[in-house]
Amino acid sequence: MSSSLTWRIRRLYFLMTRTTSSVAQRGLRGTMTRIAQEFRPRASTLPALSLEPMENSPWPFALPTSDAPRVSVIIPVHGKLDYTLACLRSIARYGANAPFEVIVVNDASPDATASTLSEIAGLRLLSNPRNLGFIGSCNAGAEAARGSHLLFLNNDTQVTPGWLDRLLECFADEPDCGLVGSRLVYPDGRLQEAGGIVFSNADGWNYGRFESPDDPRFRFRRDADYVSGASLMIESALFRQVNGFDSRYTPAYYEDTDLAFAVRAAGKRVMYQPESVVVHFEGISSGTDLQSGVKQYQRINKTKFAEKWIDALKRQPTAGSAIESVVHHDDRPHMLVIDALAPDASRDSGSLRMINIMRLLRELGWRVTFMADNRLASDEEIAQLGRIGVQTLCKPWSPSLVRWLSKEKQTLQAVMLSRHYVAAPNLGLIRRMAPQAKIVFDTVDLHFLREQRAAQLTGNRALIRQAQSSRRRELELIRASDITLVVSPVEKELLAKEAPDATVELVSNVHEVFGRRVAFAQRKDVVFVGGFGHPPNVDAVNWLVGDIFPLIHAARPDITLHLIGDIPESARIHLAKPGVQIHGKVDELTPWMDGCRIALAPLRYGAGVKGKVNMAMSYGLPVVATSIAAEGMRLQDGENILVADDSSTFASAVLKLYDDEPLWLRLSNGGVDNIRQHFSFDVAREALRQALSARQPA
Repeated sequence: MSSSLTWRIRRLYFLMTRTTSSVAQRGLRGTMTRIAQEFRPRASTLPALSLEPMENSPWPFALPTSDAPRVSVIIPVHGKLDYTLACLRSIARYGANAPFEVIVVNDASPDATASTLSEIAGLRLLSNPRNLGFIGSCNAGAEAARGSHLLFLNNDTQVTPGWLDRLLECFADEPDCGLVGSRLVYPDGRLQEAGGIVFSNADGWNYGRFESPDDPRFRFRRDADYVSGASLMIESALFRQVNGFDSRYTPAYYEDTDLAFAVRAAGKRVMYQPESVVVHFEGISSGTDLQSGVKQYQRINKTKFAEKWIDALKRQPTAGSAIESVVHHDDRPHMLVIDALAPDASRDSGSLRMINIMRLLRELGWRVTFMADNRLASDEEIAQLGRIGVQTLCKPWSPSLVRWLSKEKQTLQAVMLSRHYVAAPNLGLIRRMAPQAKIVFDTVDLHFLREQRAAQLTGNRALIRQAQSSRRRELELIRASDITLVVSPVEKELLAKEAPDATVELVSNVHEVFGRRVAFAQRKDVVFVGGFGHPPNVDAVNWLVGDIFPLIHAARPDITLHLIGDIPESARIHLAKPGVQIHGKVDELTPWMDGCRIALAPLRYGAGVKGKVNMAMSYGLPVVATSIAAEGMRLQDGENILVADDSSTFASAVLKLYDDEPLWLRLSNGGVDNIRQHFSFDVAREALRQALSARQPA
């Protein structure tokens, strides 16, 4: 019989022994659905779980360790040596970037645990003089720990890449993070827990149990009522402050839930981190029988927990509530964000801006849900948004917008529609289905202004008529929205004339300030960043390669032009000129931002604020740009940018700046200061706060 089938039969037996309590919580239909899940085909995009074998494994082995650990991993054990060894081998296999130590607390094991584990190099082995149970062992391990953070790990677990570092990141990324837990999966790949829910009667619920771990509902950071003690991290100081695991729950069960409530009572948050994936052989350490053994304390300790937290439980959801309706039962306002595509920071500056805006919305206290207009999102895009605490609605997991609104409309306080062609078909629908929600129209840039300028450049009469039509439609959307966001003060001034009754707020591009990290002398070459999905970039790169760069190359053949962005093969043929290196789309711009001497922005039409200019300046990389590319950024020619609008002047500016170190340093410093003053997270955070609190005209 296969190990997977054996596991499912054991789980099915467990379910049947819990039928009464299951029906009470799920209902009969939900319980039968759960049982059916046991034999449903499994499919997951999680990397195939490469589990350590229980037998015939390499011996001996050593664990990573540190004399100054940042994290102390504490593993309480009582027998089950094979599982403990497999757990330790997985830690040895994957390690972590942060320095850590591993402490195993041997709780009077009846087998050869003590003698065997003493042979593992790098392991700190503690032995209790008598059996203290799970809680006593965890507290004993914490007393001996040297790390600033404690990671409690069951011995019937196996870790995966990123298991420790992703937990640690939450404390840096999430304000007031006090306790964080992993995404737990079964050995067969199904989800075991994505954080827990506690009802008002003290019943606990493992959110997502037996679902697919790929479902985006379980793939974003969020607050949870509790996280499982099978894998959780807490700061050592906070653990001491709340007096560790409460011994009233000895030997085990409800101690992790109690810890979560104590952490919240101390003013900290309890977080679920899906990027830390830990495999848990549930039931190995404590069994599955609720009537005997250690497992019986799950029932006994529920009563103790309910008595201790009687007041806090009054604020919890009522038992029997629909699970999806109580996952988010705090008072955070909820915003739905709809854009044309799922954002990809490596694809375009608009994506980077959208990701950063959603990140800031969460910092401002919003719960954010994202949907692409085409309802598509790649695995990496889901993970990228999940990393900043945003849930993604996408195929095949989520319903259509209409069906989703029919269920969630009452939870929405605001909806952000990004780009005119996304707002046009959706604004009326949202007004009808969620009339209480404030509609925020994010223009990204004024489309009609970009078209007007393209028409002026080309003299194309059809484009002139198209721009006039776009202007009428876009202004109608602006007037119909509660708030309109623009990225440029030039566009805000324009709309003050074109739509004086509209509420228009400036929320520009958002950039982290990296600063200059490589000196002038260590840099070489010039770089253009821009994908062909944006028409102004197509015109700019063709003008650059066809007219500007030949002048630069003739004077300085040692200078290479690097082209970065999504450039189709058909376009690469005529762009492949001497001195031009085409990289296409790259995952990370940093090598060119730190390594090149000048960034180029030869845009001849467009609107809004140019992300390529912002990005370069955030790294202290000086920019030569056209007037259009520099528009709306409060820049001054010769102080923080060089501006040129014809081929020869542009080439001359590049050649002058390339060898003039004092000028280069002035522009580098000025560019960084410009980003800090006008495009930093602090500036954008305040702009968003003001925009969302703006009162609409009567």
